[in-house]
Amino acid sequence: MIDNEFLERCAPDLAEQLLQWHRWLTTEKNYSRHTVRAYTHDVNEFISFLAHHNSDAVSINHISAAAISDFRAWMSKQAVQGKGNASRARSLSGIKNFLTWMDKQGIAHNAALQAVRSPKIPRKLPRPLEEVQAFRLLEQLPTDDWVGQRDKALFTLLYGCGLRIDEALSLNIADLPRDGFLRVRGKGNKERQVPVLKQVTQTVEDYIAARPFAATPDSPVFIGERGKRLNQGIAQKSMRDLRLLLNLPETATPHALRHSFATHLLQNGANLREIQDLLGHASLSTTQRYTDINADELLKVYKAAHPRSS
Repeated sequence: MIDNEFLERCAPDLAEQLLQWHRWLTTEKNYSRHTVRAYTHDVNEFISFLAHHNSDAVSINHISAAAISDFRAWMSKQAVQGKGNASRARSLSGIKNFLTWMDKQGIAHNAALQAVRSPKIPRKLPRPLEEVQAFRLLEQLPTDDWVGQRDKALFTLLYGCGLRIDEALSLNIADLPRDGFLRVRGKGNKERQVPVLKQVTQTVEDYIAARPFAATPDSPVFIGERGKRLNQGIAQKSMRDLRLLLNLPETATPHALRHSFATHLLQNGANLREIQDLLGHASLSTTQRYTDINADELLKVYKAAHPRSS
């Protein structure tokens, strides 16, 4: 939510549009709460920056009149504060989102923003687990109590279906697989169907049967020890504990299981379009990162095996 104290420092016309934009992000675009929070924070920071150069509260006219030098000065200030290229690129994306929305609504237009170049971001490759590591994680995970069974069910679902952690934790009992498929709501509230292996379904059902809380259709699938929906931080801590217990690399995270799902499918013959659909990627270019991983692995094998590589 936009901070009321911040809104009071804006002119009434801008404050109203900020509230309207925030509602558009959450209700019409269905952006995740993390994206909405980040975009809102970025726009707040930029407007606060402009406020230092204006004696009056920042209005829509001030936003429209912002020059390319204003945007560059703001991004330079962020760099001085220690923000990296990825953080500054995201901040610029938040500002562009707000100004593009106002432009489409016929409220304001700022031509200077289009000339501002986003900082270059090095392309980071996903860091999946090796197949043997993923199998060891799921097979050796302690299941002495229902919490252990919950963690096994959650991590099995992430690896078996390629879900994002948020997607898995948002599931309710009514969403559990039927006829071998799981309906998932991903980014932008887009729904996709993911096939579920019998082993995955069985692991989840065993956990549901073992947990001490009732499983009604509208209750969360994954719950904490008090019966409330499981917090993402708790799931991440469980993975950190498992890393130490099973001597897994630091790259073993809940999200790495999604990367492992995609990478292992690709290594075993699935094509990119199929993987794109399973992961719910809007762009094929996002899915293509997994081919880069395979290329890197192939190069390592080549250098290790070729007689003239040394």
